[in-house]
Amino acid sequence: MYALNMLKGFRDFIMKGNVVDLAVAVVIGAAFGAVVTALVDNILMPLIAALVGSPNFDAFLLVDINGVEIKFGVFLTALVNFLLIAAAVYFALVLPMNKATEMLNRKRGITAEEEEAEPDPQLALLEQIRDELKSLR
Repeated sequence: MYALNMLKGFRDFIMKGNVVDLAVAVVIGAAFGAVVTALVDNILMPLIAALVGSPNFDAFLLVDINGVEIKFGVFLTALVNFLLIAAAVYFALVLPMNKATEMLNRKRGITAEEEEAEPDPQLALLEQIRDELKSLR
């Protein structure tokens, strides 16, 4: 009986919307990560290599101190990759989603001011309670 209750509890936990949503987000994030990596590795970095002459900066600024190599170029490559990935995510995902949301809101007749003007009913209630408590003092 205890094992059945434990399995039922586990099933209920797994079937909660948050867990399922998180699992979907992880899978989609991994797939999107592969797309962004392919974009950076196969399009953007070769373009940089065509302009600069090298697809990475690993050999740039090698400093040897007492037989220990300090590789500033590896850091520079990682920084450039980060900036390229951030730009790819922004221009391929964030910007189009913002435009789509804006167009959808325009189609619905919702402006940005109206979205901000509608207070959360729970917050409005809490503000009223706060004001009442202040007036009692």
